[in-house]
Amino acid sequence: MMEHLNMQSMDKVAANVAKIRELFPNCVTERINNEGKLEHAIDFDMLKQELSDHVVDGLQERYQFTWPDKRKAILAANAPINKTLRPCREESVNFDNTENLYIEGDNLEVLKLLRENYLGEVKMIYIDPPYNTGNDFVYEDDFKQSLDEYIENSGQLDDAGNRLVANTESNGRFHTDWLNMIYPRLKVAKDLLSEDGVIFISIDDNEVKNMISVCNEIFGEENLVATIPWQSRASIQNDTDFSVNHEYIVVYAKVRRQANRRLKESNYKEWMKKDSFVCKPLPVDKSRFSNPDNDPRGAWKADPFDAPNVRPNLTYEITNPNTGEKHLPPRGRCWRTDIHKFASALADNRIIFGVNGLGRPQLKVFYEEKKMFGSIDNSWFSADRIGTTTNGTQEVMVMFDNIKLFDTPKPTTLLNKLLYLSNLEKDSLILDFFSGSATTAHAVMQLNAEDGGKRKFIMVQLPEVCAENSEAYKAGYKNICEIGKERIRRAGKKIKEENPLTTQGLDIGFRVLKCDSSNMEDVYFTPKDYMDKQQSLFVDNIKKDRSDEDLLFDAMLKLDTPLSSKIERITIAGKTVYNVAQGHLMACFDKNVTDEVITAVAKEMPSYFVMRDSSQADDSVAINFEQIFNTYSPQTVRRVL
Repeated sequence: MMEHLNMQSMDKVAANVAKIRELFPNCVTERINNEGKLEHAIDFDMLKQELSDHVVDGLQERYQFTWPDKRKAILAANAPINKTLRPCREESVNFDNTENLYIEGDNLEVLKLLRENYLGEVKMIYIDPPYNTGNDFVYEDDFKQSLDEYIENSGQLDDAGNRLVANTESNGRFHTDWLNMIYPRLKVAKDLLSEDGVIFISIDDNEVKNMISVCNEIFGEENLVATIPWQSRASIQNDTDFSVNHEYIVVYAKVRRQANRRLKESNYKEWMKKDSFVCKPLPVDKSRFSNPDNDPRGAWKADPFDAPNVRPNLTYEITNPNTGEKHLPPRGRCWRTDIHKFASALADNRIIFGVNGLGRPQLKVFYEEKKMFGSIDNSWFSADRIGTTTNGTQEVMVMFDNIKLFDTPKPTTLLNKLLYLSNLEKDSLILDFFSGSATTAHAVMQLNAEDGGKRKFIMVQLPEVCAENSEAYKAGYKNICEIGKERIRRAGKKIKEENPLTTQGLDIGFRVLKCDSSNMEDVYFTPKDYMDKQQSLFVDNIKKDRSDEDLLFDAMLKLDTPLSSKIERITIAGKTVYNVAQGHLMACFDKNVTDEVITAVAKEMPSYFVMRDSSQADDSVAINFEQIFNTYSPQTVRRVL
């Protein structure tokens, strides 16, 4: 019998228990859960004993980072949800061919859904979350339910339809509220990063300390790349006692390279391995090189021949052949090479003694030999080279007929810099799950236009309602998602108009997906209600308002299929069959599916096949179903909804 498709997201708790069982089998025991079923559980006392010769327990003092409801925030990250993503063609651009996604919904729910088929696939994450300033919003997650209640109800609106709470001065701008919001989202997001991936987080003074503490716990202190001050404002603000002109960009790697972080001749092969994150070096400035002696190797510059870390074999006298003057390394330093390699370099015309030949030894460094190794950037993002929020505001206003839709959007110049430093491949995936004005999507399309890349973006944004007195609302935009989608449409069109010769194949489209309740009928009835409804439930367990395409994307979520995959519709014996990602997944949701349809699908040998539980035309089809696949494609995984 075909198995039913699991409609819940990944059970992270169960996955973690399985990992601990692999490492410490003696720390896993058994218990009866609340449903009366046997399950594995962790013996934490035994686990503590395995990890330390002194149990950390009770009142023993220790370094820790905590806050009220932290354990429930961890629960929120780990608990599965009964949700899905529904496609919205009418709001999309080039739905059938684009590889970009714009997802509307609570980002915690969306991240959990993405975790299953984008695990370890995202090269760069950028987010601009609420700063806890007294003027923004925090997501209101439910930390008052039991585990069973949370699993059943997670993501549901309260009676008033509220998912946000105003984070005003009147509620004290509690750190706890903010930490409960950000912690589970970052915890889930980490799973999406590739091993050489990186996350950039914009934040200001209000929560930068807590953000670093959270990231240290989730990503590990050793993976902190930098905390970058960004001069977000160039003008002086006179309405306070101190003009704060900066924000921060906190940078963490999934796995930061601990060695060979500087690209040079000696570690070139190691550096090029994509097994961990290292910032991309900046291009070498060719203007610093010249060729005054017409060296056939081309332009060069003079670097000091001395180096740090004194070693006896690198400390010797060098005689200037022009003056006879003898030189030793400066105090506390040594020469770059031993005396034999120095002699070879001198013979190869790689050593000079100052501009006029009368000075200390210097090394000729040739541009053609150094251009691929680059130079490192610095951790101060000044307004003159990165831009400010004023620049970001102006960018959006230019695209929206001089209407100010956002107060402090990030400029594309900032995102361009972060995209560059991320050391992206030309087909990398970029995620922004607080997408706001969609600057990240704009910057990705712009970069692709410049270098011919095929990078893809996933934007996630809660449809926060625009205030009725706002310029956005007056301009016809009811929520932030409407503005973000329109910004991508206009930015893509503008980029293509400005670069007609190089953007013919540029992907400026996006598929709109919306987070919603499960496609399946609710089965959590009281016994009496269940008996009354079970007959109709067995006829069709799918909600009446759900389309075949809704079901298809649900299957893609559950069966390891990228949501941007190419979808082909074919007709077999009068029935519509979906072919996703060139046979990776095939599905048919029509009624009365016959042996002919099943046989045709099986002969295509897809990795997965999905159909409705109620789709078989008659009992004989159900009986023959497994036999047909066993004959033509036994490796196909078959599931029913």
